[in-house]
Amino acid sequence: MSATAAKTAAPPPHRPPFALDCIYYAVAIGFTVYMFWYYWTGLGGPTLLALTAIPLTYMLFTLHALRKNELYPRLPPLANYLIAATYCGFSLYCSYYMNTNYEAIGTVRAGFYDTADLIVGGGMTLLVVEYSRKRHMPLFVLNIILVLYAVYGYLVPGIFYHAGLPWARIVTASSVEMDTGIFSRLPQIALTLIGSFLLVLSLLRGFGCIDSLLRATKRVAIRSAHAIPQSAVIGSMMVGTVSGSGAANSITVGSATIPAMIGAGLPPATAAAIENASSMGGQLMPPVMGIAAFLMAEFLGVDYFEVVARGWVPALIYYGSVAVSVYLLAIRYRTHMVIDRSAQALAWRDKVNLGAFVFVVGGLVTLMAAIFLAPMFAALYMFCAAGTALLAIHLVGVARSGDWSLREAIAPVRRFLDSYIEMISDISLLLATLAILTGALVITGVPVKLGTLLVDAAGVNMVVMVLMGFIFGVVLGCGLPPAPVYILVAIVLAPPFIQAGVNPWVVHFFAFFLGVFGELTPPTSITAAITSKIANASFYTTLFRSVKICVSLFAMMAAIFVHPELVVKPGWDQIGAALLVGTATLGITFSLQASFADSRAIDYAVRIVLAALALAVLLIANYPIAIGFAVPVVGAIGYWLVVRRPKLDVHPSAVTEIDTDRVAASIASELGNLT
Repeated sequence: MSATAAKTAAPPPHRPPFALDCIYYAVAIGFTVYMFWYYWTGLGGPTLLALTAIPLTYMLFTLHALRKNELYPRLPPLANYLIAATYCGFSLYCSYYMNTNYEAIGTVRAGFYDTADLIVGGGMTLLVVEYSRKRHMPLFVLNIILVLYAVYGYLVPGIFYHAGLPWARIVTASSVEMDTGIFSRLPQIALTLIGSFLLVLSLLRGFGCIDSLLRATKRVAIRSAHAIPQSAVIGSMMVGTVSGSGAANSITVGSATIPAMIGAGLPPATAAAIENASSMGGQLMPPVMGIAAFLMAEFLGVDYFEVVARGWVPALIYYGSVAVSVYLLAIRYRTHMVIDRSAQALAWRDKVNLGAFVFVVGGLVTLMAAIFLAPMFAALYMFCAAGTALLAIHLVGVARSGDWSLREAIAPVRRFLDSYIEMISDISLLLATLAILTGALVITGVPVKLGTLLVDAAGVNMVVMVLMGFIFGVVLGCGLPPAPVYILVAIVLAPPFIQAGVNPWVVHFFAFFLGVFGELTPPTSITAAITSKIANASFYTTLFRSVKICVSLFAMMAAIFVHPELVVKPGWDQIGAALLVGTATLGITFSLQASFADSRAIDYAVRIVLAALALAVLLIANYPIAIGFAVPVVGAIGYWLVVRRPKLDVHPSAVTEIDTDRVAASIASELGNLT
């Protein structure tokens, strides 16, 4: 049988039984209503919420995996149902037990937990560990190593020696103590602050606002050969304002933009690298940044909007540099026009959705910046306002179409539920996993010991400390997602850096940038895996080319130590630092991507000098001197724009036709469970 025939004969996608669907949506609706009630009232506080909701998120995770036949696919269906019933039953009991024993565990039995506390708390911890085994194997391995080290630390020689802890202490620290473990501040943040923003993102996805945004991006892309690769940058940046996830961006945007870029003449690995770099920036883009940004607010003890207010400038520098790099690549490869047969005129529903998107993003910023509303309430109010309007418009549209059906009427609500439940359960359990990790670190004193080694090795030399911190973050990024990289870097590096006189904002943004950079380190870069799969390109070639496009991320890691005004306080000083850093990143980008002379020797010489001047702008703290070096950098860029920029000459024969909707559907089916 041929490969084509084999694909044609592929089995249909797994459809869950109707009864399982009913159970799942009943639990999902109940959970969503409970979360909305908490966001609105705040009754009980975040600790009681975590005690009640974390077991429920595991129950939802289990039901979702069972519906997709992803729980234990190698086992027969009956075994999966029995295991799922056991997991769900225990999770439901754990939620009830923790809720009803909340005060007794926290006060009467604090430090003297009874056997039932240990069994229920320890059992729930084991389920969270099992989640990490299925979804985040490096975290699972790291947690196991840290737990064994906590118990058998007396076997470790040198500075990392400790007397060892009993297993009962490990169980309580991972569960019922609440200051550490699966019910501590990290999962509480996932359920409260992050969860409220997930409501907004899920609403926009459920009602098709993100799809409408992509259709609008297509309309822009077909106007120019150079606009085709820029559609990846613009689309990912816009989706990033409400997503905060590189993987989500790469699937949502990349399935449409990468085939179009390849059709326009870009090499597959370059097209994948452009989308990878653009998608990765979604974690930097306010107002809904990556998980690590929410954690930064918690670590610093500030309102989340304080992080957002400082995050705009680095995000704009990053995307500005990426856009310029992509423009230079489009010129180098002489991209040509692409006719997208699926790029139709925007329907009225698309225009409504785009309006809702702008309203939500603008409303979030306005509520947090203008009237200083708490971020959780800002997200809640925007969800209520936009959700009411979108639902009313949808129902009117269905009624006027003359094709009314209950399935069609509730379709966006169902998509909203699917998106919200999948994201909040996954993020909550991920942060519960990280809470186990941080708890093991804290009770064994590992961060203090690592910080001592760092200071001793660097000799309190700031440059060496930064370089060693960078290496430490890169090594972590090779195996861990951005959030745990940020947590570990912040826990280990923040104390010695702050002791050396570095502003806490600088240290934590450095850790944040390192976490984002982890998406560029093999072998765990999910965004690179997705984009290279879509482009059918080499994973490592995609990563290498992504690094050149993402040069501004490296620049900002160094810049915040030389020009701390970039992140310390929003204002005119921040804008001044941003202009210098932006000029430096553009100079480095042109030195990597542009051509300044026909002679290779002269071209390389000019580019080396330009890179040196740009680095001087970046690394010299004295503003007048830095500005002096910035002048020739701007002059070199101006020379290229006026003299060396090639003119775009599109011949009718150099036009490619493509149907990105059909290609995207094919890609979606092939990606499977990659994320």
